[in-house]
Amino acid sequence: MDHFLYRDGVLHAEDIPLPDLSAQTGTPFYVYSAATLTRHFRLFDEALEGMEHLVCYAVKANSNLAVLRLLGGLGAGADVVSGGEYRKARAAGIPGERIVFSGVGKTREEMRLALGEGIRQFNVESEPEMEALNAVALSMGTRAPVALRINPDVDAKTHAKISTGKSENKFGIPISRAGSTYAAAAALPGLEVVGIDMHIGSQLTDLAPFEQAYTKLAALTRTLRGDGHRIVRLDLGGGLGIPYERSNSAPPLPVEYGHMVRRVLGDTGCEILIEPGRLIAGNAGVLVARVIYVKHGEDRDFLILDAAMNDLIRPAMYDAHHDIVPVVEPEPGGDSVTYDVVGPVCETGDTFARQRRLKPLKEGDLVAFRSAGAYGAVMASEYNSRPLVPEVLVSGDHSAVIRARPSFEEMLNRDTIPEWL
Repeated sequence: MDHFLYRDGVLHAEDIPLPDLSAQTGTPFYVYSAATLTRHFRLFDEALEGMEHLVCYAVKANSNLAVLRLLGGLGAGADVVSGGEYRKARAAGIPGERIVFSGVGKTREEMRLALGEGIRQFNVESEPEMEALNAVALSMGTRAPVALRINPDVDAKTHAKISTGKSENKFGIPISRAGSTYAAAAALPGLEVVGIDMHIGSQLTDLAPFEQAYTKLAALTRTLRGDGHRIVRLDLGGGLGIPYERSNSAPPLPVEYGHMVRRVLGDTGCEILIEPGRLIAGNAGVLVARVIYVKHGEDRDFLILDAAMNDLIRPAMYDAHHDIVPVVEPEPGGDSVTYDVVGPVCETGDTFARQRRLKPLKEGDLVAFRSAGAYGAVMASEYNSRPLVPEVLVSGDHSAVIRARPSFEEMLNRDTIPEWL
């Protein structure tokens, strides 16, 4: 469920008509619903009720400070994968003890930052990282709490570019080396082993791969405890998918995921950490764009929008589907038209949809890309010297621009021409 609904034939973000926001902000722009963000966080929190747990929102999905402040105020922790994301989470008011630091390439500077300001745990991805973290912690006179990320060699049955739990992926320590690696970690005086981390991929639409991975995790927990390790925390990662196409069947609900976690891991007695991102933020946002031209080609019609692949790259990068809907509902009845929906960037890949059936649209009409709240603005760029797309947060009948569109002067001033040119 989201809070983007038609009223009197006009698509609203909560209580605000999207054409009103368009008139204030210009297009293209992202708009997020505070009510949807809140609801989706609470669904995860309630799904694990009765178990000691912490929902650590995956900052990479949508790292706007206002979004982080909202979720942090609800009690969310943060899963970060860079020093920049750590700084954003802290700037939004999320305390260090609710932040977990993931990622395969943590630098020593990032380790010092997190150890200095506070961290719940580092999810360590390799033996070299483990040794580097030990050295940094000892140099600071402290110990770093760690969970080792174990790669369970489970196929998540998702897109190859967002699969992370197979043996061929770059993430984690092979499960076959878990015993020896934990023994090595326990021997390092700058590390405090507190748990196990596991994340098998993103946009999963079936619970079976999760259950397969968590069954291995439960067995590994028993083995490591038998070896004398103190395993008190299990970080399950994220990855539960969302329906990008309304006509498709919905992925499992958080409550169904929670039932499975209890059944498979409940008897471990461990605190459970989860790192959802897409399911919290994805359906909480839409990208609004305007039709520039309707172009009639040799064998197809093109709907050319003022949004482009630099604003929403998922279709170009992953062949991802987003439902595209008119902001003002067309009159009932009438035939649909088949369009290739494209942007103005000079790349053939700047295509949002091929041969998409839509009601007829004309120059100046507004359209909305649904399910664009995650991996949308956060992955945007200024390719073709197009300004970054602005972001708006709506709560009821209140709205605020939470990231402004930069002016061309601001973009130009970031570059420096050397005096010798």
